[in-house]
Amino acid sequence: MKIIFMGTPEFAVPSLDILYQSGYNIVGVITSVDKYGGRGRKTLLESSVKKYAQSKGLKILQPNNLKSPTFQNELMSLGADLQIVVAFRMLPESVWNMPKHGTYNLHGSLLPKYRGAAPINWAIINGDIKTGVTSFKLKHKIDTGSVLFQREIPIYKDDTAGDLHDRMKWIGADVILETVRSIESGKEALLEQNESEVSHAPKLNKDNTKIDLSLPGKKIINHIRGLSPYPTAWLDLDGKSTQILKATFIEETKTAKEGTIKTDGKKYLKIACQDGYLDIKEIKMSGKKKMPIQIFLNGYAFENPIEKM
Repeated sequence: MKIIFMGTPEFAVPSLDILYQSGYNIVGVITSVDKYGGRGRKTLLESSVKKYAQSKGLKILQPNNLKSPTFQNELMSLGADLQIVVAFRMLPESVWNMPKHGTYNLHGSLLPKYRGAAPINWAIINGDIKTGVTSFKLKHKIDTGSVLFQREIPIYKDDTAGDLHDRMKWIGADVILETVRSIESGKEALLEQNESEVSHAPKLNKDNTKIDLSLPGKKIINHIRGLSPYPTAWLDLDGKSTQILKATFIEETKTAKEGTIKTDGKKYLKIACQDGYLDIKEIKMSGKKKMPIQIFLNGYAFENPIEKM
């Protein structure tokens, strides 16, 4: 069976690796174009999938436009029987419908729950205790295709999005291998998604990543965990946009006004919320490096009045 693999970030590498190590004929790897980044935007950045594919001598295509006739003709010339997509981007029908066995995608949730761009993040933000991965066959509307396999994954109390991501990429790779073997055997059994159970995981932006201090502390902690280490939850601290990477919650029946800062200026910084305080553990203020709160306080002088304890 000839397979084309499509993916870009580190999350996709274990899925490509497990297919390669299992001896499948990967006739092409489609990934994002190289970009310049780093200090001064002078460093050429290649995707993790491209680096892996290069190390194995696999054919690589990096199209700017997936609808380009030149790209699609080259894709067709590879003669793939199946396409596998892991963390890539939306495909036009002319691409996903090209192989005789179609195109299968790995999604980071138990579909139809958390359709959308950020399923890992929203599962933690919403306080779920489990999530999973799903392989499904692509069709017109995003994340609506027929499900082939699912694997449930627990979400632990202190998991961040990064922790869950790192476990999920390995479990997802196993599901991809199971998916390809099922299709190869001709015994795949597809199941339509139940539209009555749909929920969404919208793209993360400046608005929905901001910390709402009017919420209960436990919900705010879930918000911080679900956005750590990237893109991170944030709030205005001392008039500056500040990312909160780690915090704990101290429940108190009587608190100061929401947003009030309490600190000894040395070891701790607490911010009042609806039912207690956020005890900030790791922070990154705009223009500075991320740092433990003790180091931050050691080198920072508040410009606005604060309540010291």
